[in-house]
Order: sequence, then C-alpha cells, then structure tokens
Amino acid sequence: MEKQFNSFSEFYPFYLSEHDNTVCRSLHYIGSTLVLILLAVALVTSNYLLLLCLPVVGYGFAWIGHFVFEKNRPATFQYPLYSFMGDWVMYKDFLKGCLSRKTN
Repeated sequence: MEKQFNSFSEFYPFYLSEHDNTVCRSLHYIGSTLVLILLAVALVTSNYLLLLCLPVVGYGFAWIGHFVFEKNRPATFQYPLYSFMGDWVMYKDFLKGCLSRKTN
C-alpha cells in the first residue's frame, strides 16, 4: 500500500530511509554529478541533444543502486516529483556534510 505524504518535509525522512546502503547513495551522487556536468557541457557547447542523456544518466545510476545494492524499488515509481526533489536535496545535504555516514 502506498504511503501518503502531505508535504515534501514529511516525505524526505522516508526518502532517506530508502537510501540506507552506502553504495546506493554513492551511485545517486555519481549520477547527479554527471547530470550537472552533462547539463553544463550541453549549454556551453550548444549541443542540446546531450540533454536527452540526462534522465538516462541520472536515473540509470540511481536505479542500479536500488535494484542491485539497496534491493528495493525506487521511490520515483510511486512519488516522482517528491523523489526528484529528494535526489537533489540529498545531494545538497551530502555536499554540505549534513548526512550521517552509513556503515553498510
């Protein structure tokens, strides 16, 4: 049964709980970093076809993390907007050092 969330701040702790595995989180960070690099390259070079790669790179790394390491279903299937927001908030929190280190 799908959980109901009334706000993103209510959703985010659930989102983090779905990303306990360090390899899964690392793959999210790699995918997000590559998305930002691809976006910058596309804009600087005016090669806008590269933009088509953004979802493949971003979600590809994340989904490998979920299916192979976390062994769960990505939250994006049930909560696409909140999950997208969660990816970037988790990335920001990681860069700021706000996330606790997991040991699995």
